[in-house]
Amino acid sequence: MAEEVDMKDLDRRMNGAQEVLEKEFSGLRTGRASTNLLEHVVVEVYGSKMPVSQLGTVSVPEPRLLTIQVWDAANTKAVEKAIANAGLGLNPQPSGTLIRVPVPGLTEERRNELCKVAAKYAEQARIAVRNVRREGMDVAKKSQKGGVVSEDELKKLEQEIQRMTDNWVGKIDTMLSEKEQEIKQV
Repeated sequence: MAEEVDMKDLDRRMNGAQEVLEKEFSGLRTGRASTNLLEHVVVEVYGSKMPVSQLGTVSVPEPRLLTIQVWDAANTKAVEKAIANAGLGLNPQPSGTLIRVPVPGLTEERRNELCKVAAKYAEQARIAVRNVRREGMDVAKKSQKGGVVSEDELKKLEQEIQRMTDNWVGKIDTMLSEKEQEIKQV
């Protein structure tokens, strides 16, 4: 028995690609401090890897300063090292169990670098959306071969899937241009 195309599922999966992109964009530095900046930083403690947010309280007391109040003093050095080695261009400054992380202003070179990273994230999201489209098209073609849908219905399904894909790719492109403007803003 051939399966039918579930348009709501395709839309949900394409939306998932956009949500992942949103999350990745939130971790990109724009010269302002954000708790999302440290979201992907993983610290090796207690014999396993844990995100910084599970080892202390991350806050933004000033626009260009992050602070991490580490709950266990024994983990302070490990958190500091993980932030320094995360490739974010941040220099943590420990003070007891409190770690101050000043967020420096971005140079023009670093802004361009971040724009390239944002473009790479956006392309990964576009690829994910296109993969969902391809799977939807495959299911539609199998449905037509299985006699579930006619050739005319297949064409309509393909057009609808393509319209949905174009819509999500457009949203991703809009998100990218907004993020690039945010990054380039001095």
